[in-house]
Amino acid sequence: MESHGEAIKAAEMIHLTAPATVDGVLAIGQLEAAFLDVGVRYRRRLFTPRHHLPRDAPPAWSVEATGLTVVVDVEEATWSIEDLASTEHIHLVPLATTVEMGAKHRTFSGAIDPVLQAAALAAVIAPGGRRVRKLRPFISLGLWSRSALETNMDPIHTTVLNHLKEEGTLRVVPLPEVPAPATGMMPGLSGRQLKRLAKVWPTMDVDQRSMAISELLLPCLTESELSTPRLEELTWHRMLVGDEHIDLASQLHTVKQAWPEEADASRLYASKLLDRWLGTGRFLTEGQATD
Repeated sequence: MESHGEAIKAAEMIHLTAPATVDGVLAIGQLEAAFLDVGVRYRRRLFTPRHHLPRDAPPAWSVEATGLTVVVDVEEATWSIEDLASTEHIHLVPLATTVEMGAKHRTFSGAIDPVLQAAALAAVIAPGGRRVRKLRPFISLGLWSRSALETNMDPIHTTVLNHLKEEGTLRVVPLPEVPAPATGMMPGLSGRQLKRLAKVWPTMDVDQRSMAISELLLPCLTESELSTPRLEELTWHRMLVGDEHIDLASQLHTVKQAWPEEADASRLYASKLLDRWLGTGRFLTEGQATD
């Protein structure tokens, strides 16, 4: 990351490109925030996502003849770091890694996604930058979107979440402590029962809370849409920033629900989302936040 940061600072122009997807926005936004904080000249290009292209079509991104091209390839499969070739452009792809966790220092495998890499690069380019700080709470959402949580605990997501919590970037709270979670994220969940539980939650002890949560989630366990690891995360590890009423997973869900299906409309939506996010530090519009 240090070498990438130096290359970016030395370039006369950065051509920053990512797919017009929510993960593309999450990643490219981290870099744009850093560029704006320190005055790096850049041009943004959101290319067509792969699901809009024929199966045998080549990637829609390209390397510019002048300046430095930075490709944030959030749709790429996971690579081993040994397979990364030396290129004249910067190419961010998911990278396989391991992490030690727990008192026994057990080793777990996972992947560092391009959103997290972009955030690390942004911290190198603009440490302490105002816009970088505003967007920092969102750096784990790329990991949240990945399929690792469909089958097991994602050790990288857990590690990043713990780090953000310890440094005070966000709070990690159980579902009943989220004032306005998005509806529809947890099939089978009773909104009315959740509201009743939220009212009495502060008066309950640990055992009472555990029993109440078990009763609340019982209908969700019969639904096939959510894996058990993701259901547990949505129950116990909701990410809240400051005095926001909507947790980050709910914000991501709301944005995905509103995302256009048509390719051109998708690029326009992604561009407007990026501009708003960079300008305000908020992922949702006022209307989405109050629905």
